[in-house]
Amino acid sequence: MTEVLAYTAGVLIVVVVLAASIGLHEIGHMVPAKKFGVRVTQWMVGFGPTLWSRRVGETEYGIKGIPLGGYIRMIGMFPPAPGDAPGTVRESSTGAFQNLAEDARRVSAAEMRPGDENRVFYKLSVPKKVVVMLGGPTMNLVIGFVLLGIMIVGIGLPAATTTVAEVSECVVAASSEQTECGADDPAAPANEAGVLPGDRIVSFGGQPTPEWDDVRSAIRANAGTSTAIVVEREGEQLTLEVTPLLTQRPVLDDENQPVLREDETFVTEEVGFLGVAPTAEMRPEPLTAVPGFVAEQTWRTAGVVVNLPQRMVEVADAAFGNAERDPNGVIGVVGVGRLAGEISSLPQFTTQDRVASMLGLLGGLNIALFVFNLIPLMPLDGGHVAGALWEGGRRQVAKVRGRVDPGPVDIARLMPLTYAIAILLIGMSALLLYADIVRPISLRG
Repeated sequence: MTEVLAYTAGVLIVVVVLAASIGLHEIGHMVPAKKFGVRVTQWMVGFGPTLWSRRVGETEYGIKGIPLGGYIRMIGMFPPAPGDAPGTVRESSTGAFQNLAEDARRVSAAEMRPGDENRVFYKLSVPKKVVVMLGGPTMNLVIGFVLLGIMIVGIGLPAATTTVAEVSECVVAASSEQTECGADDPAAPANEAGVLPGDRIVSFGGQPTPEWDDVRSAIRANAGTSTAIVVEREGEQLTLEVTPLLTQRPVLDDENQPVLREDETFVTEEVGFLGVAPTAEMRPEPLTAVPGFVAEQTWRTAGVVVNLPQRMVEVADAAFGNAERDPNGVIGVVGVGRLAGEISSLPQFTTQDRVASMLGLLGGLNIALFVFNLIPLMPLDGGHVAGALWEGGRRQVAKVRGRVDPGPVDIARLMPLTYAIAILLIGMSALLLYADIVRPISLRG
C-alpha cells in the first residue's frame, strides 16, 4: 500500500508541475501582450470543457478538462485580407483552403469590439510580436533553469569516487556480449591481486589518487607493469601488487561515455585494464556551473527534436514490433508520469535520489517544452515568430526599394498547413500514449 501511495504521489507531482508549467508558459505570453496594449480575452490551462473559470477585468482565467496544453486568446491574431478594412467579414468562397483562411479571419474579426482597432495583435511591431510569442517558451526555459539549478547546486551530480564498487572476475573483449566468464578468459588483475568491493584506492605506483580520473589514467598507462597500489580497507591501508593487462578497451569521450562508430560499434584502443568499477556519489556543483549544464541539456534536447521523425519511427517500431524503447528517446506525458511514479516508489532510491531524479525529470520536461515550441511551424510559437520575422524582412526590403509598406503578413493563408501540423501533432501524441502504455520506458529494467 505504501508503494502504491508513493507511486500516486509521484504521478500527482508531475501533473501539478506540468499544469503549473503550462500556466506559466501562457503567462509568459499574456504579460507582454497586455503590456503592449493587446486585449487578452482568455487564459486557459487545458482544452475541452471548462471545469472552473473566473473573469478578472477583461480576461477570463480558467481550467479545462484535458490537461494537455493551454492557451491565451488575443484579439486580432489574423489581419483582414489585403484590401479589406479591419473587422470586415467576407462571404465564404468556394475553395476549401481559402475557406479555412477566411474562417480564421472571421473568428478574429468577431472578437473585436468598438475601440479595439488599435488593441489587436497583428498591429504590433515585429519586435513586440517576437517578445510576446517568445515569452511562453522563455518561461519554460526559466523554470527548467531553476529546477535543474536546484538539482545540481543543492544536491549535485553523480561523480565517480576512488572507492571500488565492483571487481570483475575475468577479462572479456570490449566487443563481446558475454555476461559470464568462460574457462579460457584470463582473470581480471584486480581480482587476482585481492582488491575487494569497498576498498578505497589511496595511491597507484606511489602517486596519490584523490580522484577516479587519477586511478583510471594510472591503470591505462601501466599496462604489463607490476605496480603497487595502496587501498584503504576497514580503516587500514594495505599494499597490493597488480599488473594491469594490455587489452582493447573503449575510447571514452569528455563525459566518460564510450565513443561509437557509425555502425554503433565501440572505438577501441590498447590500454591497461585492471577490472574495477568505481562507486558514485552526488557532488554539489557551483552556481556558475548551472548555465553550462542547462545549455548542454538544451542542446541534447534540440538534437532529439531535430531527429524527431526518425525518433517517432523508432517509437512505432517498439510499440507495434519487438524493438526496445530508447531510454533517451521521445516520451509522452503518460511515460513521464510513469517514471515519476517509479522514482517515488522504488525502494532502491534514497530520499536524495528521489528529489534529484524528480527535479531532473521536471526540469528536463520544461527544457523540452522550450525547444519544441521553437519549431518554426504553425501553430507552435516558433511559427508565429517566423511569421513576424518574415514580416519584418518584407518591410525592410520594401523600405530599401522605396516601395509602400506591405503591411502585416497574412498568416491566415497558412491555416491549411496549420491544421495539417496540428493533426500530425495529435497523431504523434496518440502514438506516444500507446507506446507509453504497451512498451513503456521503465526504471525497473
